[in-house]
Amino acid sequence: MSAQTCELCEVTGGELLWQDARCRVIRVADAHYPAFCRVVWRRHVAEMTDLDMTDRAHLMAVVWATERVLRDAMQPDKINLASFGNMVPHVHWHVIPRFSDDRHFPQSVWGTPQRDGLAHAGPASSVLTAALEQILGPATDAVPGR
Repeated sequence: MSAQTCELCEVTGGELLWQDARCRVIRVADAHYPAFCRVVWRRHVAEMTDLDMTDRAHLMAVVWATERVLRDAMQPDKINLASFGNMVPHVHWHVIPRFSDDRHFPQSVWGTPQRDGLAHAGPASSVLTAALEQILGPATDAVPGR
């Protein structure tokens, strides 16, 4: 898949919470998981090893900051971190707060629902953005090479 046909290169992919020159944190529109976030590398690369060590460390720092913010804001039973890229081969991480009474628990959110489940209300996006900026610094919209 080339960058010209990659959906993560073409669209934000959700509500933008924070970004810098290298990656962005978005809130995915999912009624069952209202605080489901995705950390997306802004340049089109398919695998983590396509990034140099400095970029890998930066990306993971943003993933861990996102996890910390969601844990602090929601006190979930668990946070799921996942990086597949099977459907969209562009480096991105899913950061998903999980609760023992959610729709799929203990299965993956992409698995067979286990119950109707409760949708735990996510915090306001402004709260998440402020918390991310507290850890990561102010957001920027600068994109290298664009």
